[in-house]
Amino acid sequence: MNTAVRVQALESAFSALPKQTAFCYVSARHAHTKVSHRRGIHSSPHNDQSAAYPNFNSPSANAAAANGPSKAEVSALGFLPLTQILRSYMITAVSSSPRLLDASSAILRRMLESKNFLFSLEKNPLARALLYQTFYKQFCAGSTPAQVSATSKQLREQGYGGVILEYALEVLKDAEGDELKDVETWQKGMLASVSIAEAGDFIGLKWSGMGPAALRLCAAQKDPSEAMDKAMKHVCKAAAEKGVCLLPSAEENWNLPGYHAWTLNLQRIFNRDGQTVLYNTYQCYLKSAPATLSRHLDIARAEGFTLGAKLVRGAYLFSEERSLIHDTIEDTHACYDGMMSALIHRDYNSVVPPTSPAAASAPWPASRVVIASHNANTVGLAQRLRQEQLDRGEPLTPLVYAQLQGMADEVSCSLLAATRLSGGDESKVKEQVVKCIAWGSMTECLNYLLRRAAENKDAASRTSDTRKAMGAEIWRRMKASVGLA
Repeated sequence: MNTAVRVQALESAFSALPKQTAFCYVSARHAHTKVSHRRGIHSSPHNDQSAAYPNFNSPSANAAAANGPSKAEVSALGFLPLTQILRSYMITAVSSSPRLLDASSAILRRMLESKNFLFSLEKNPLARALLYQTFYKQFCAGSTPAQVSATSKQLREQGYGGVILEYALEVLKDAEGDELKDVETWQKGMLASVSIAEAGDFIGLKWSGMGPAALRLCAAQKDPSEAMDKAMKHVCKAAAEKGVCLLPSAEENWNLPGYHAWTLNLQRIFNRDGQTVLYNTYQCYLKSAPATLSRHLDIARAEGFTLGAKLVRGAYLFSEERSLIHDTIEDTHACYDGMMSALIHRDYNSVVPPTSPAAASAPWPASRVVIASHNANTVGLAQRLRQEQLDRGEPLTPLVYAQLQGMADEVSCSLLAATRLSGGDESKVKEQVVKCIAWGSMTECLNYLLRRAAENKDAASRTSDTRKAMGAEIWRRMKASVGLA
């Protein structure tokens, strides 16, 4: 029986069952899997603790990394809707098969590029229905403010502390573009996201979303044009007034210095008086990432603004110059965990050294951290490091754990389970668990969906773990329906 038929049969069998709300704690610890450097660098599992965790100048950090999984390193999938469980199982089953994933990606690409009626989302209702019921519902929040708000509400009801809204329309670097029109379109989308968001939410964005002209200026490390600068500050001001934060995504390395400069300039203006409006994103697969973070910490300390830092492994593995990226996947994991440890413990270490002896003895600047990772071990390490801080009575850097909607739900749910087990008060430990939800029309979301498909291909072991977790939850509900669970 193929995957689609099997899922349809399961959904029919479950349609009459009551919603299961009991927790099902399924281990989220990844099995040791060898992953080549060209696969899964963004979010692949790592269990070789001796290779993954360097000496962070903190014996307790090394000891914590070697411990077994904490009770928060589990998945609590029982409160997820059955339709979501079944859809996740089907999508990850496709993602775990190279042939099925390649075929799905080819169909998505034809929908984006082809004018053939069969693949037209505007003309073919069957194509629209197929995309909507599968990849779009899995990874996207909707095309209207009402749909996005409903998705956001559902996630909050599941226990999430907020969402990251991301307008899915993307700009290609080789496009012609009309600067004023592109900037206006970008600003309109950003302000729409801000209006939908609630206080405490985040808005994902790209400066390159303002069009090819923005890409060229950023690449040349020049200031944004007058129209761009005005739009950026307008969006930042609206976000500050609404109480939401902006998360600009990092660009490819040829564009990265300009991206960092634009973001730092806005942090100087808006990240003051206890408010953090802007975050900078650091791609830990780059060998230069720790040094960049150290420099930015110096700047924030010297100029008195809060450094918002979002950590990711990196999203441009196949287009970056190879020498710029860590030699092995273990080196990337070590870089991510070392940068995360420095930010959580508010102290330099062997991965993030101070830029000078003066910096080493200076107070740590005000900072906030977003841990954007689908990696169960990284999340588990962050939780252990935070527990060390609580045990020692150290000042707590506010943390946000973020995963994409439709991906690594077992990791996200383990964080929610830990919150419930600790009493459910996230404010006591200054932590927040959020899901990133893209929004826009199906046509606008096609490039975003293609990136999700490519990411699943590069993290086959992780999608396999998610499929197994979803399968275990389906099996648990089947047993519960006959009184065996």
